[in-house]
Amino acid sequence: MSLFLYNLSLFLMHAGISIASLWNPKARQWINGRRGWKHKITSWSKSNPNTPTIWMHCASLGEFEQGRPVLEALKQKNPSNKIVLSFFSPSGYEIRKNYAGADLVCYLPLDSKSNATFFINAISPQLVIWVKYEYWYNYLIELGNKNIPVLLISAIFRSSQPFFMWYGSIWKKMLLSFDKIFIQNEESLYLLKKIKLENKAILAGDTRFDRVIAIAEKNITVDTIIEKFINNSKLIIAGSTWPDDEKLLLHYANVNRDVKFIIAPHVIGPIHLHEIKSAFNNAEFYSVLMGNPEDAAGYHVLIIDNIGMLSQLYRYADITYIGGGFGESGIHNTLEAAVYGKPVVFGPEYEKFAEAVGLIENDAAFSVNNALELESCLETLLKNENLLQKSSSAARHYVYSKKGATSQIINYIAENRLLIN
Repeated sequence: MSLFLYNLSLFLMHAGISIASLWNPKARQWINGRRGWKHKITSWSKSNPNTPTIWMHCASLGEFEQGRPVLEALKQKNPSNKIVLSFFSPSGYEIRKNYAGADLVCYLPLDSKSNATFFINAISPQLVIWVKYEYWYNYLIELGNKNIPVLLISAIFRSSQPFFMWYGSIWKKMLLSFDKIFIQNEESLYLLKKIKLENKAILAGDTRFDRVIAIAEKNITVDTIIEKFINNSKLIIAGSTWPDDEKLLLHYANVNRDVKFIIAPHVIGPIHLHEIKSAFNNAEFYSVLMGNPEDAAGYHVLIIDNIGMLSQLYRYADITYIGGGFGESGIHNTLEAAVYGKPVVFGPEYEKFAEAVGLIENDAAFSVNNALELESCLETLLKNENLLQKSSSAARHYVYSKKGATSQIINYIAENRLLIN
């Protein structure tokens, strides 16, 4: 791909999102969120002149959670540095726009030479960290021209990506722009070796393991509503579910009244929430029970109608189900459940996720293709206490065996003096 075609594709992407914004709320947020970005960046820059700055860029919310342990460790070691946090997607920015760990949270302006030059000059970063799979040519070239160190962390590669294709010269040039690429697995290292970029790579693992371990080890106050709801029953928590996942769970949940269910849908919208409540027998919303926790014991299904609780709820489960495995994008975060030592069940679309493959290989997770397979899996785990305990221990051990990526990145930054006040 030539630079002309790359810039043309960005122009067409922007035009497509602009048209879609006429009816699509997320596209509208993408467009509206970037209005007046130069004024916002300039105002911040004037308020923080000549201040050492770390810039972290994430595609969306999942990548932010991946980069968060690195960002917070850097801030702890370098408290005088300012933090700029940018997002490409509204689903990241809208949820974390008030994140207290950053001094400026913003959308990344569309990748163009002029935008990249303006943005980088304004924030003047001393160190730049991009998370997992963000590649924007004009930004990377401008950072290189200014000799600003750029790290890519928790990167993972697949052979189908353009870096490894005959037409991928511009993409390979983007990889060359990173000073170091901290990769998740051996396969990614092998692919980088094929294009002679192994000198850029450090096999560090995935920082998400450090993030979920930090969450699990916090002293979280016991949730009275959840405790009352469980009432000594077995509990299955279905997190980040989509309609296909909820249909899969419906029959088993409605028939097995001795097992309680918590459902935390991926999309929190009034119409969908009420569809779930209507479909599942004896269900109630978490928000309704906040005023009367004692009533929770009388319900069979609890629907989480807020954002932010899920990662802390998994500790209460006997078995977890992770949604997304029946969609093209694949499953959501399995590690948030596995870190508590909980067996994980999900749909068939999981092979792009190394951690899901790893959990299955360690007998800590199970993939199902339909409702019958799901019911069989749940019944087997619930009726075989030894298998349940074995899978639980395997899940926790797998997560803790992968910790340490954050410390490798922090040590590299310190050893190479990338942050000097």
